[in-house]
Amino acid sequence: MSSHGPATPMSAHKSSGLSGEAHVPGDKSISHRSLIFGAMAVGETRVTGLLEGQDVLDTAKAMRSFGADVEKQGDTWVVQGVGVGGFAEPDHVIDCGNSGTGVRLIMGAMATCPIAATFTGDASLNKRPMARVTDPLALFGARSYGRSGGRLPMTIIGAENPVPVTYTTPVPSAQVKSAVLLAGLNAPGQTVVIEREATRDHSERMLAGFGAQIVTEDTDEGHVITLTGQPELKPQTIIVPRDPSSAAFPVCAALITEGSDVLVPNIGLNPTRAGLFYTLQDMGADLTFENMREEGGEPVADLRAKYSPDLKGIEVPAERAASMIDEYPVLSVVAAFAEGKTHMPGVKELRVKESDRIDAMATGLRAAGVDVDEGEDWWTVHGRGFGDVAGGVTVKTHLDHRIAMSFLVMGFATNAPMTVDDSGPISTSFPIFENLMTQLGAKLTQ
Repeated sequence: MSSHGPATPMSAHKSSGLSGEAHVPGDKSISHRSLIFGAMAVGETRVTGLLEGQDVLDTAKAMRSFGADVEKQGDTWVVQGVGVGGFAEPDHVIDCGNSGTGVRLIMGAMATCPIAATFTGDASLNKRPMARVTDPLALFGARSYGRSGGRLPMTIIGAENPVPVTYTTPVPSAQVKSAVLLAGLNAPGQTVVIEREATRDHSERMLAGFGAQIVTEDTDEGHVITLTGQPELKPQTIIVPRDPSSAAFPVCAALITEGSDVLVPNIGLNPTRAGLFYTLQDMGADLTFENMREEGGEPVADLRAKYSPDLKGIEVPAERAASMIDEYPVLSVVAAFAEGKTHMPGVKELRVKESDRIDAMATGLRAAGVDVDEGEDWWTVHGRGFGDVAGGVTVKTHLDHRIAMSFLVMGFATNAPMTVDDSGPISTSFPIFENLMTQLGAKLTQ
C-alpha cells in the first residue's frame, strides 16, 4: 500500500512512432525554492510554471504555516513574504509528504528563527536520514529532537542568537548546501559552504536573483560559497523552467521507441542538472538542443529526441554523477537497449533516495532479462541491443516515482509488457505522466 490509498498497478506495452510536443511539468527544485525564497522576501513574489505536484503543494502549505500568504491566482502563484527571520511559529505539525527537498530546505529556513516546529512525512520520507541537515544546523545554534538515526518526525528549535557558520559538506548534496545557506540568511556575518564537488546551484542563482550577496569560487579546498547574512530579499517574478528530471522520461522513451521524434520544449539546462543529456549524446543518441536561451538566471532550450537504434554502452564519468543523480534509473533502462555495457560509478547516493534505487532497478532489469552487476557505489548494465529485451514482468516500485516511470518507459520497447506494482507515487513529481505519454502515442493501461 502507498500513501496514496490502494496500489494502482500500470502496464506499458510495446509502442512505436512517439511524436509531438511533450510539455513536462515545471522544475521541482526551482518550484520549491521559489515558494520558500518568496516567503523570505518582503513583498509580493509571483511565480508562473510552478510544478503543482504533491511535493511542491506540501511546501506551499508549509510556507502558509510559517506565516506567509501563498495563493494561486489563475496560472500564477502569488507569495506575500514575511522577510528573512520573519517566520511565525506554526501551530501544528508540518507534513512534508514525500519530499526530501521540501523538508530539508524548510528546516534550514526556520533554523535561525527563534521558533519551534515539528516535521513529519509519509512512510518513505520518515525513513530518510535528516542528520545530514540537522548536524550543520546545530552549528548555528538550532536544536533537533527526532527518532533514532535522525529520522522524522522531528522537532527543530531555532537558534535565538544564531552565529554564522563555515561548513564543509561531507557528501555532495544540494539539499544540505541549500539548508545551510537558508539558515545563514538570518545569521549575522558570512556563512561559508565548502563542497568538494559542486552540486546543483539553483539556490545560489535564485538567492542572487532575490538580492542576496552571494559569491562562489573554485579553490584548492573545493567549491566555496560565501553568503552575507541578514539581507533584505527583494520579491521577484519567476518563470519556472520545465524540469530536466521529468524531461528525461519522454526523451528516453523517444530514443528507444521505434520511429519516434519528440520535442520537449523549455527545459532547464543548468549545467549542474543536465548530465543525462550529455551522457545520452555520448552513447550515440539522436538528441539535439534547439533555441538555446536564458530565463530567470537559468539556461533553457528545447530538446528534440529521435529513435536511436545504434546506442552504445559507455563508461559514465563519475564526476558527472551529481549532475544526473536522479536520472540513473532511466539511464539504466536506455543502457539495456544499447550494444555493450554501461558502467556507472560514483553513485552511492542512489542507495539512500526514496528507495535504494540501484537495488530496485537492478532487480527489475534482471527480472526482465537484462544482466546487471552492482557494488556499493557503482553498477553496470549489460546492454542487449534492440529487439532482445524480454520484459513481461511486474516490478516493485518501493513507493518511488522514478522507479515507476523508468520501468514504464522500458515497457514501450520490450518484447512483452512491463507492469509496475504501484503507479500512485508518480504524482509526487509528474502528475501528468500518463496523459503526456499517451498523447505522444505510448501504450499504457491501468
